[in-house]
Amino acid sequence: MDRPFDRPTVRALTGSIPVVSRAVPEPSPRHVGQRPAVVAFGGGHGLSATLGALRLVTDRITAVVTVADDGGSSGRLRTEFGALPPGDLRMALSALCDDSEWGQTWRDVLQHRFATEGPLDHHALGNLLIVALWELLEDNVEGLDWVARLLGARGRVLPMANVPLEIEADVESCGASRVVRGQTHVALSEGRITEVRLSPPDPPVPPEVLTAVGEADWVVLGPGSWFSSVMPHLVVPRLRQALVATRARRCLTLNLPGPDDESGGMSAIDHLAVLAHHAPDLRLDAVIVDPTAIDSLERMRYAAGHLGAELMVRDVRHSDGSARHERLRLAAAYSDVFDVDHLS
Repeated sequence: MDRPFDRPTVRALTGSIPVVSRAVPEPSPRHVGQRPAVVAFGGGHGLSATLGALRLVTDRITAVVTVADDGGSSGRLRTEFGALPPGDLRMALSALCDDSEWGQTWRDVLQHRFATEGPLDHHALGNLLIVALWELLEDNVEGLDWVARLLGARGRVLPMANVPLEIEADVESCGASRVVRGQTHVALSEGRITEVRLSPPDPPVPPEVLTAVGEADWVVLGPGSWFSSVMPHLVVPRLRQALVATRARRCLTLNLPGPDDESGGMSAIDHLAVLAHHAPDLRLDAVIVDPTAIDSLERMRYAAGHLGAELMVRDVRHSDGSARHERLRLAAAYSDVFDVDHLS
């Protein structure tokens, strides 16, 4: 009977894999003219949009990704293996993949989703690959670093916690308040979400995340599902403390107005109020907002200033009018915020 490889054997075998580019560059001292080190927080499509834009501005990127997904392929693997939900981590890795044929091919492999009548139906191959590496290496961060090397990723992807999280939200509807649990249910809940919490409330945070935040030049929050992708980072005590204490400057990218989701038709000012409620001690330096999201420029500037931030009104919406950020426009906005003179 075949025996599973032990960890030293895995290292010996995988050591022969060609590496296109380093997933984790050696730390280097800061100097004038060096591109900024940026840590981006979020999950899902919002974080992917951020990373796609950031990679045009800098090659020093760390993505810190939510690990509360409990639906679809990620939810099934989370339940079956007790692992972190890999889907949002996979999407972040794909967003950072190298532009070479090698990187683009492996990105497509990672994103490939099976359609079958069997148990593999709707599983993304990348989710299976990530979970396999976690089982072989017994280390969440190291497993993600190996996938990053395979893709030639222009940056690093880290989980926000070392254990799967459950989102719990207070939802008000028709004059009554109820508690909704689970990211899938929170995202689809009808009513106004007033607060989110996590279980466990004080999860272990990978030390690599705290180091990256401490050494960053800029930290970026948003865009994305406000209550299930953005706010979770701010209710983890160690993450919030790191974000408050870091010498990095902080930039918030606001969502674009579009079809109602878990935000329940909230305005841009409402989004800022929710952030201030969940992290009252967090100060910002810049808030990027598309002009279509602003009802009153004066009130918007006041709300951003209340958080210590300069309001950066930039056209970042996709030209087709959908509620999507256009990569080049968002990259130009980040370039302005970071004061970077040129794009890749």
